[in-house]
Amino acid sequence: MGIFTRRNSSQDVTGTAAVTTLDVDPALAALTGDYAIDPAHSSIGFTVRHAMVTNVRGAFTDHEGSLHLDGSDPSRSTVSIDVKTASVDTGIADRDAHLRGADFFDAETFPLMSFRSTGAAALGGDTYRVTGDLTIKDVTRPLSIDLEFNGSATDVYGNQRVGFEGSTQILRSDWGLTWNAALEAGGVMVSDKVKLTFDISAVKQA
Repeated sequence: MGIFTRRNSSQDVTGTAAVTTLDVDPALAALTGDYAIDPAHSSIGFTVRHAMVTNVRGAFTDHEGSLHLDGSDPSRSTVSIDVKTASVDTGIADRDAHLRGADFFDAETFPLMSFRSTGAAALGGDTYRVTGDLTIKDVTRPLSIDLEFNGSATDVYGNQRVGFEGSTQILRSDWGLTWNAALEAGGVMVSDKVKLTFDISAVKQA
């Protein structure tokens, strides 16, 4: 069930459709509030094509963020996420060291990449689109992320949680991540296109 449920169109005495109103589920409206992303139960990952033939998957293991959810009007919801670039982890130490270096994230100079939302919209059902600004190194560009609302629950410690998952694609060159190497048979070592994935659990703050 989405944060927005269904639209009702009232009619005047002539039978002409009047103003369209929006029904809101009271239980979902009650989710309105501020939430902190729980990094222990959330993940921010990526997939990129390697050597034109396979995919390399990785994640950023150190991140924090906050959500403001408006269950009555999702367009008023906001998202803020900060990721430590040095936390990149693909399971291969040498590759991770290369990613942290100047060819890619230059984590020593630019320790954080960040996302700040500028808008949100309901797409229908449980799907929402968050738009905002993604900053990597010294480049800030707009980004849209489609997210599915997975529901809410009270955990064993009495915390109210909400969950979202989603993905988007970027061209890393748009953020100045242009390193590559040509392959002898043609093509390049690392694709420009990167898929970003998000699996978020957030806890309501008192």
